[in-house]
Amino acid sequence: MKKNCKKVAFCLFCLIIIDMKEITLTFETKTLKVEQGRTAMSVLESIMEEFAPKLNEIMAVRVNNEIRPLAGRLNVNAALEPVFANTRDGAAIYRRSLCFLLAAASHAIFPGVRLLVGHSLDYGYYYTVEKDTPLTESEIAALKAKMLEFVDSDMEISRQYLSFADAVALLERLNLTETRKMLNYNCPPQVRVNTLGDFSDLYFGPLVFKTGVLKVFDLLPYHKGFLLRYPRACEPDKLPHFEDVPKLFNIYSEYKEWGKRLGVTSSASLNQLIHDGRTDDFIDITETLQDKRISQIADMIHERAEAKVVLIAGPSSSGKTTTSKKLALQLQSIGYQPKVISLDNYYVGRDENPLDENGKPDYECLEALDVGLLNENLIDLFDGKTVEIPSYDFAAGKRFYAGNTMKLADEDILIMEGIHGLNDKLTPRIPKEKKFKIYLSALTQLNLDDHNRIPTSDNRLIRRIVRDYNFRGKSASDTISMWDNVQKGERKHIFPFQGNADAMLNTALDYELGVLKVYATPLLQCVSPFQREYAEARRLLEFLRYFSPIPSNYVPKHSIIREFIGGSAFTY
Repeated sequence: MKKNCKKVAFCLFCLIIIDMKEITLTFETKTLKVEQGRTAMSVLESIMEEFAPKLNEIMAVRVNNEIRPLAGRLNVNAALEPVFANTRDGAAIYRRSLCFLLAAASHAIFPGVRLLVGHSLDYGYYYTVEKDTPLTESEIAALKAKMLEFVDSDMEISRQYLSFADAVALLERLNLTETRKMLNYNCPPQVRVNTLGDFSDLYFGPLVFKTGVLKVFDLLPYHKGFLLRYPRACEPDKLPHFEDVPKLFNIYSEYKEWGKRLGVTSSASLNQLIHDGRTDDFIDITETLQDKRISQIADMIHERAEAKVVLIAGPSSSGKTTTSKKLALQLQSIGYQPKVISLDNYYVGRDENPLDENGKPDYECLEALDVGLLNENLIDLFDGKTVEIPSYDFAAGKRFYAGNTMKLADEDILIMEGIHGLNDKLTPRIPKEKKFKIYLSALTQLNLDDHNRIPTSDNRLIRRIVRDYNFRGKSASDTISMWDNVQKGERKHIFPFQGNADAMLNTALDYELGVLKVYATPLLQCVSPFQREYAEARRLLEFLRYFSPIPSNYVPKHSIIREFIGGSAFTY
């Protein structure tokens, strides 16, 4: 009987060998035949010899325009492309892997104690540890030493699938509270986990293959916690100088405390609130808080008697247009007669727009605006003259005049919004005392769970995808394709000036991703694997999967969210 079993087993083994298939991999002009099931790393190591000196710089691999981990197996014919650390996608994988490395180190140093990720601050993520006493510098040093120990050991970060029940048990054992709760509203039959040593966690994107590549980082003590500092994509081998922005951190801290008081600090707790039928109340509270903050800024402007123009700036899709209109209402309630001008009206036009280093139109640079005409109009307005204000046709790419005139009376105040509002080169002919500057940031205090943060840039990108489709005739792939240039412009033209603001406003609404999901999901699903934007679309779809949908009829007509989904009480 045993002999027959051995024969059967041997025959099955032979069938497996005979049935093993080959797949075709394409890299640039090369076509390769390899066995089905090979890992991407093994292909790079053994076949693509030109990458041997650069293997430590490869964070992942594009497989048919989907970003996959190097440990992932290749099972279908595919076009391959390495993802290097000095690219946007590679830098994101590096940062995500650093977060996992820190979580594993925290588990080793503080077993059973919750490590909580916060918002980003100048190439760093703010972290706290949920313990009775504040972290000491020696404890932070111990965390860093453990991370370096993992790096020096060059340990493999493994990936495996667990049953739902096993994943729940694992997360409960590791005291990953919010991650465990998140599974209540996203119940897959199998759960993918990443493991380093005796620590496991969920991360919603590829991680690096081994810890040895994560050499560039630092832990900087900051307030009640510390910053996990990481390199920029353009310089992956060194850390940039730290530039603190205390005003921005204070706003984040204030909103984080507010979220704790309401018991809504993660996607899981937001989903719980939705499932409990408390959506209306929560939306009312979040909108009321934002209106209150705008009212407080109006009072600050009133205290500055000489201010004649309010300049509102912020990155793309931070809600500048709606904020300017809501601020106008608040100012009107205390005796002003506000007039609103959008800096978009002063674009020079597609034919005159400057080009970037790649020969593409750079719509984010200051030179894309007619600064001379703007300053001439402002001076005339402050002198009591009547000025014809230009308009801009985004579809045609041209500036035009539609007979819109403006004149400022003594009680009038001008509101201007646009990405360059805080840059004094925009208004060089206007005295400083006449300007009041406001910086906007869509800084959500929510996390996905304990260790997975919600990037402000993701929130804004999803807003813009929805708005561009609804009002500018662009597909999701169109918006994604230009996002790198948008962010590049923000880093150059907006973020360096945020510390100069007289006031800052957080425009994120903690319920908004549930609303935007309804609009963004079908748009992202239309991005094809033939398109380079496919990887980003799939990442955003995975991200949105962890939010329960909220119908748009819950959104108030005056909400900033209406700027993106439509149906606003304001005219844009």
